[in-house]
Amino acid sequence: MKTRWHVNAVGAMLSPLIVLFAQMAGAEPSNIASQQQVTFSKDVAPIFQAKCQECHQPNSIAPMSLITYKEARPWARSIKERVLTRQMPPWHIDRSVGVQKFKNDMSLTDAQVNTIVRWVDGGAVEGDSKDLPPPKPLVTDNEWKAVRDGFGQPDLIIRSPEFTMPADHQDVWFRPMSDIPINEPQWAKLVEIRPTNLKGRRILHHSIAYLVLKDDPDAVSTGTANGPGRRGDAGADLVNRRPQLMEWAIGKGYDLFRPGTGKLILPGEKISWDQHIHAVGEEITAGSEIGVWFYKKGEEPKKRSYLIGFTGLRQAQSLDIPPNSFAQTEGFTVLKENTLIENFQPHFHLRGKSMQVEAILPDGGSQIVSYVGNFNFNWMTNYIYADDAAPVFPKGTVIHVTAWYDNTKANKNNPDPDQWVGYGDRTVDEMAHAWMNVVYLNDDEYKTLLAGRKGKVTQTASESNLQ
Repeated sequence: MKTRWHVNAVGAMLSPLIVLFAQMAGAEPSNIASQQQVTFSKDVAPIFQAKCQECHQPNSIAPMSLITYKEARPWARSIKERVLTRQMPPWHIDRSVGVQKFKNDMSLTDAQVNTIVRWVDGGAVEGDSKDLPPPKPLVTDNEWKAVRDGFGQPDLIIRSPEFTMPADHQDVWFRPMSDIPINEPQWAKLVEIRPTNLKGRRILHHSIAYLVLKDDPDAVSTGTANGPGRRGDAGADLVNRRPQLMEWAIGKGYDLFRPGTGKLILPGEKISWDQHIHAVGEEITAGSEIGVWFYKKGEEPKKRSYLIGFTGLRQAQSLDIPPNSFAQTEGFTVLKENTLIENFQPHFHLRGKSMQVEAILPDGGSQIVSYVGNFNFNWMTNYIYADDAAPVFPKGTVIHVTAWYDNTKANKNNPDPDQWVGYGDRTVDEMAHAWMNVVYLNDDEYKTLLAGRKGKVTQTASESNLQ
């Protein structure tokens, strides 16, 4: 008994040291036993199922399926490179600066990346098929991402006419009109645009659903300014500020508005579509449709959400990117009201590389809101801030957008690095927008929100001290 106690006591004393050494080596204590062999069936398949298989399945938008070991194994080294550089899953926001809490975070954790890397470095072995998780149902149609995320079916679907794009053709901007079939005012709490069919995702670069208003001047945002002459006279200014129900681009999901905010839609209003379509070597017929999820009666919000395209250009439509070079532009927008920002979606074309959004405060201070350093044209990811992390700024704040471009052969999306690139709507042209839904607050609302957040931080700190 004494000997057994002695052995157990020594083991108990050594256990913390083992954990410490494992942590110093970059391993997680719970995974020490599995360090020597990571298998597809037991360790990797659950990660792929949770974060990858939505797109990586047969007949979907990804170039290969990652459901079975046989399908995934040939791509092992490519998978390792993509997850290490955080190109996949398509969540490209910098993890070291700015807001880090999101409602729709699809990124891999550091532990998940480490597991995939160890699997590949260990020979990408299959393991015991009995360890596989139960299979998830395949996506067999052009499903709504909001439905996948548990929000249920949309209350209303508004569809545009379709356009047949030839296999080879210049870019087309298809701008039809659609009626909105409602009989009473409705508040949208979530909106999502998608192509009318899966193949349409190949030819539709972006789709904007503008609201054609009927007796609702408050739907026009007047809370930002870019300086005199940017948008012409007052009439043109109103045209360019016409409300957008949503902007969608390749790889984007939905817009989920903060609780207590939304977009009002009135009977008699219409949707004016702006659909940018490009040829892909195959004749495809498709259009756009928008799903709208409404607030229930009696739960209508008190605040409007406005979609603003914060510019990354100092002068409207002014951009000059020489051949075989990098370039940088910046734009400035003044917030005329206290403003809460709900999301961030960087928008470029093929030469876009990085985008940073900075808030320059009235007192001269500054704050990085978000930064994407490895933008991917194929994924216009929308980063929806968590309710308690959505940045809020006082009136007079300047939103400073800095954009960087890569017009060299190192840019895999670049069709021709020997070409000069200017501003334009074509895919081969370039632009820079930071699409953000914003909510304007009066002074009392602004102070109340800040006080509430400060109270939560104080409470959290107190709870931490008690532990």
